[in-house]
Amino acid sequence: ILEQITNAKEKNDHASYISFSNELIGFYRSMEENEKSLIISEDILLLMEEQGLENSVHFGTTLLNAAPAYKAAGKSLEALSYYERALTIYESELPHDDERFAGLYNNLSILLQQMGELEKSLLFLDNALRIIHKNMPESVETATSLTNKALLLFQLKRKEEATNCLEESLSLFQKLNQCEDPHYSAALSGLGEAYFHLGNYEKSVHAYEQAAELIRKIFGKNQSYKIICYNCSVVCHEAGMIEKEMYYKNEAEGMD
Repeated sequence: ILEQITNAKEKNDHASYISFSNELIGFYRSMEENEKSLIISEDILLLMEEQGLENSVHFGTTLLNAAPAYKAAGKSLEALSYYERALTIYESELPHDDERFAGLYNNLSILLQQMGELEKSLLFLDNALRIIHKNMPESVETATSLTNKALLLFQLKRKEEATNCLEESLSLFQKLNQCEDPHYSAALSGLGEAYFHLGNYEKSVHAYEQAAELIRKIFGKNQSYKIICYNCSVVCHEAGMIEKEMYYKNEAEGMD
């Protein structure tokens, strides 16, 4: 990607530069290199404004891509402003049921959830699911949105509804043969939490172990892996699985 960006810059090929730089934002974000992700985000947006593209759908999509980088860096208010600006552009330029709204609603929902605005978060998430069900009822996007809804329902103390959403999500991932998708690990992790709260420790441990292994395989031992290992150790403690408790506790503490 860096090579393509360099080539585009040398040729003054703005379209290619913007396209590949957007890819780089996502890559850096997935590798938790937040500072690099922020730098490239600001660079692209400034270039697009200089090109007079600030009211275009493409600019809105770049805002949507950049906002999670700000969220990951702990800049929630900046991320929210980017999402809101993207929403304004989309509402002006796209049909109300365009599937691109689903990604925006989903991301807004996640951010609002983290900011404690749970009811607003659920509203945006239900809007996302409505669009996704209409445009692509059996898809990774549907499965991912169901996972997000389940995690939100947990915070709203609606545990059984949350568990049902997670089981539906995992079933869809499996039906689509997408068990290597990173979002599948999020569903597994959520299911681990669900079974823990329902008192089914054996199933909880199994779900957390699957999630941890998938994250380690895809991303290595990153922050998400550490959190899941710690959560798994807590469940193992409650279940009396001493050997596994120590293993996952050591895995988590070994990353400090």
